[in-house]
Amino acid sequence: MTASLPNRARRMHHVGYVVGNIDSAVQGFLKSLSATWDGVVFEDPIQKVKVTFLSTGPSDTQIELVEPSAPDAPVRKFLNDTGGGLHHVCYEIGDLDRELSGTRARGGLIARRPAPAVAFGGRRIAWILTAEKLLVELLEARAQCTPDH
Repeated sequence: MTASLPNRARRMHHVGYVVGNIDSAVQGFLKSLSATWDGVVFEDPIQKVKVTFLSTGPSDTQIELVEPSAPDAPVRKFLNDTGGGLHHVCYEIGDLDRELSGTRARGGLIARRPAPAVAFGGRRIAWILTAEKLLVELLEARAQCTPDH
């Protein structure tokens, strides 16, 4: 299996925005961003959140709305402390393990080790905090089967 992105490649995948309730917030986002929504909401018991994705164009970075789904959800503190808002940026990474190994060398901190994510078909995600205090979600690139020759 080979990743669809080269090992060192990365591309912006989405920007995460924490909301108290997706159903209450989504219409405002759709209107203000002239976005589209497929109505799909994923519940991720590992991350303890519900998420949905909005699109503003076929090749644009998506907007992820993130709602805490449990009292101990990690994003609940962010929602309680700031009322929600812009939370993280996500990059799709060709080689997640290599990216994480270089995080400390670049002055970053691994906030959460890789775990499968429901919204991405089980692809692994990890979280890092940069030296500048930017929260970054790293999404493992899609794997593609290649014939063995």
